[in-house]
Amino acid sequence: MSGVFAGTGALIRLALRRDRIRLPVWILVFAATAASAAAATMAVYPTDADLHAAAAAINGVPSLRALYGPVHEPTLGATSVFKLTAFGAALVGLVMIFTAVRHTRAEEEAGRRELLGSTVVGRYAGLVAGLAVTAGASVVLGLTTAAALAATGLPAGGSLAFGLCWAAAGLVFGGAAAVTAQLTKSAQSASGLAVLFLVAAYFLRAVGDSAGPGWLSRLSPIGWSEEVRPFAGDVWWVLTVPAVAAAALGGVAIALARARDLDAGLLPDHPGPAGAGRSLGSTGGLAWRLNRGTLAVWTSAYVLLGLVCGSLAGNVGSMLTNAQAQAMITALGGEKGISDAFLAAELAASGVITSAYVVSVLARLRAEERALRVEPLLAAAVDRRRLLGGYLAFAAGAPAVLLTALGLAAGLTNGAHLGRVGPEVARLIGAALAQLPAVWVLAGIATVVFGLLGRALTAAWVALVTFLLLGEFGVLLEFDQWVLDLSPFTHSPKLPGGTVQAAPLLWLTALGAALVVAGVTGFRRRDIAG
Repeated sequence: MSGVFAGTGALIRLALRRDRIRLPVWILVFAATAASAAAATMAVYPTDADLHAAAAAINGVPSLRALYGPVHEPTLGATSVFKLTAFGAALVGLVMIFTAVRHTRAEEEAGRRELLGSTVVGRYAGLVAGLAVTAGASVVLGLTTAAALAATGLPAGGSLAFGLCWAAAGLVFGGAAAVTAQLTKSAQSASGLAVLFLVAAYFLRAVGDSAGPGWLSRLSPIGWSEEVRPFAGDVWWVLTVPAVAAAALGGVAIALARARDLDAGLLPDHPGPAGAGRSLGSTGGLAWRLNRGTLAVWTSAYVLLGLVCGSLAGNVGSMLTNAQAQAMITALGGEKGISDAFLAAELAASGVITSAYVVSVLARLRAEERALRVEPLLAAAVDRRRLLGGYLAFAAGAPAVLLTALGLAAGLTNGAHLGRVGPEVARLIGAALAQLPAVWVLAGIATVVFGLLGRALTAAWVALVTFLLLGEFGVLLEFDQWVLDLSPFTHSPKLPGGTVQAAPLLWLTALGAALVVAGVTGFRRRDIAG
């Protein structure tokens, strides 16, 4: 290969070597999760009558359709994977966003792309290599998952359709990340824009599946995976839509790369004032300056999520139309009980997602370290404890802002439905903030990993996804309680509607603080890496 694509093959091999552990671990985790969920569902719904009842109950609850999508047909396969089709596609998309940015914009930000460009490597070789690795990983993940599902005894055709749904999501969101990598100058901003696109796609699908109209789901890349209908007719031609979209996004990324300079983005990059303001006179001010943009985006997303959740919770009782759903309401204590259960589930999931923002703050400091911008700071009057402390103060305070925004927005819409806005706002803000101690434990884990083994910060992401999967599928997979207790979110109170015990919250806070102390101690002793 010559010209602008020269060296693409060598860069693909280099990327695969760098990800020789990371990508196989992700692929096996996703495949094992799908197979375990299918095996567990077979035991829960042994007869056709059980499957029909389960499908009717799920489809009769708008909040469940908003979270996971509908069960198109009461087959064993469709019921087994209903929680994984849309939600799993979003997780696969998230992994492929980080993979694409890691091998494109992050390489430029670290200066390695410029170094390679001084050799025989072509102008677009890095971008094409990143796209190829992301696409290949998506396809391998999909085929491995299909094989795992088929091994559990589900039909091979439906298993392949489901695996390709996940692969399609990885292709589309990986392509979107390649586009955002051309727009911004930093890897964090590129990832943030791509994740925002993913959240918007999930929200669009959720609205289309719950409140309608249904065509909104068909506009979303997450909705495309649902329209394939694995184990419920296997509509294969739908897969051409994400395939064409992914190819178009790849073409757009290459076209945008042609229009920009190396190490620059197409979006305006303001140089800022010549002198630093008073807010930059501390490490906390520096952390705020570097992370305030993404915090604003996340806060906006949480306000939107809170408005939707509060609105759905306020109407969930009146939207139930079948006998199975009504029986579920009665079992859960009436309409208020099901509304509180829905809000508690949403707030618990939001707590896990909030942890992703906390880990990303520490990842930003790691990126600063790798870009050699930490060494000049430490060479001045700033010591390591103050530098890390500034980021930790931001990482501890930002989740409170996000969860307060979520509870406030949910309280406004749910309170407006119930006719008591003030008490509902206070109740849901408190319920959202109850997730904070568990979020701080994740901050502590990320601090320990960063402090002791800076380059192994990926382990914090693995821990986060593990806790997320335990919360979503741990009970379904009938894990022992001690396994479920490994997740700090298991010990968070189920609010609103539940009871609060101070001891677990105090223990979680103490554990988070201890982990932070261990991480700061480790950071004082390890070498600063370039």
